[in-house]
Amino acid sequence: MSSKTKIVVLHMKEIIYTGIFLLFLAILGILIFFMFGPGKNTPASTESAGIYTPGIYRTSVELNNNTFDVEVTVSSDRIESVELTNLSETTAAMFPLVEPALDSLAEQICESQSLKNLEYSSDQQYTSMMLINAVDSALEKARTE
Repeated sequence: MSSKTKIVVLHMKEIIYTGIFLLFLAILGILIFFMFGPGKNTPASTESAGIYTPGIYRTSVELNNNTFDVEVTVSSDRIESVELTNLSETTAAMFPLVEPALDSLAEQICESQSLKNLEYSSDQQYTSMMLINAVDSALEKARTE
């Protein structure tokens, strides 16, 4: 008679290492479940409330003792329009680049919904930067806390 008995020798180190590996695997599984599990696709309460408080926000700009306003109209999640208000004829004549620069910037801002990566010509650089700062100031007033 032939015996088919096999003897298996387990070392205590191998059992401990296997147990530790299985413990780490279980912790990793639980971590992945909580990171990517159900309930992560629901919008946060700040997103549902909106980025801005809807309304019209103005920032005053002063050029050589002439003041005009940059007016930004926002809805709860969009920049609707950017316009110049209270621009006198003398200010428009003294600073002819203000209106075309803002028109160009306003179109880009409403399209991209951002003040980043705006394009403007080099001859309107300082005027554009001044107007972007005014729009940013008005948007700060509009942002929800």
